[in-house]
Amino acid sequence: MEGIILAGGQSRRFGKEKCAALLEGRPLIAWAHEVLTCCRTVAVSAHPRTEASRFARDHGLDVVCDEAGDPAGPLAGIRAGLRWAHSRGAILLASVPCDMPLLPGCLVPRLSRARGNALASVALTPEGLQPLCALWHVALLARLDVAMREQRHPAVHDFLNAIDAVEVDFTEVAHFKNINFRRDLDQVASGRLKYQ
Repeated sequence: MEGIILAGGQSRRFGKEKCAALLEGRPLIAWAHEVLTCCRTVAVSAHPRTEASRFARDHGLDVVCDEAGDPAGPLAGIRAGLRWAHSRGAILLASVPCDMPLLPGCLVPRLSRARGNALASVALTPEGLQPLCALWHVALLARLDVAMREQRHPAVHDFLNAIDAVEVDFTEVAHFKNINFRRDLDQVASGRLKYQ
């Protein structure tokens, strides 16, 4: 099993590349990397010449880029990650976004145990599906190839529903706090200890 950190977004709402924003002295992308330590190797889905790709190079991680002409969106990054995982002989790819620094360390093992024979498993909290916190089988490449070839980018929720992904319950909503704005980062920084 390989892992990928999804860091290809433009961070418009945050105002700068948020993967490099610091929480307790560490960039957000480092927190994501920590969640994937159970994977054999980890790559970063990012555009070239970004803070995310620089982090990857500095830590000996591969940088995976979307295919030229792909519609923009996270499934393009997952597709590129699946191609990378397949090239390494893996059959599974765990994905996490770069902007959820409180993700539990048990995330990937629990997704793996629950997947069974399904093509994917995904985290579910009381607030809903967390579609980028998922485990994907490389057999999904064919379906993603079709979607991208048709120049469309399905919603990740819809794609997961279409493939009957296993939903794995996580009860602590705070662990899946997404950093979209600077105030989100301030909120996490001020209250982090109570979530441990």
